[in-house]
Amino acid sequence: MGNPLIDLVVAIVALGGAIGVIGMLRTGSLYQRIGQQGDSSTALPRPEPRPGSPAAIAERDLEIRQMLQARSDRLVRRGHAPLDLDAEVARLTAEPSGAPPREPGELSAADAHRHDPELVEELRQLAEARNQRRMRRGEAPLDVRAEVQRALAELDI
Repeated sequence: MGNPLIDLVVAIVALGGAIGVIGMLRTGSLYQRIGQQGDSSTALPRPEPRPGSPAAIAERDLEIRQMLQARSDRLVRRGHAPLDLDAEVARLTAEPSGAPPREPGELSAADAHRHDPELVEELRQLAEARNQRRMRRGEAPLDVRAEVQRALAELDI
């Protein structure tokens, strides 16, 4: 016989190979199971809740709370007082009062001062770049001021 260490390594490799082949034959091909029921990797996404349903309202409130928490964290990092999340969520989700609805993109004077000047400048630059692309395609340019107001309104929570 040869070296006992080499014999041991060869025996372990042979045993491992045999176990691997037996395991592969017993389980079948993984490719045949793709898409079958019960595979968590192929689970369908859950459907969106119906608009206005309690589930949709709860999901909306949760997302608003998460965004407000992020805003509050940023304010605290800048040295400001944190937001009262419950009051802000209640304010934002309350039914509108008798005030006339604003046009899309139109900011009230009270809202205009809340935005960071750097953010407004960045949005203005984006609107100008978008206009340059539109003009290269032969399309009419958009009003930069209105586009900035629209973007701020979309970002405003």
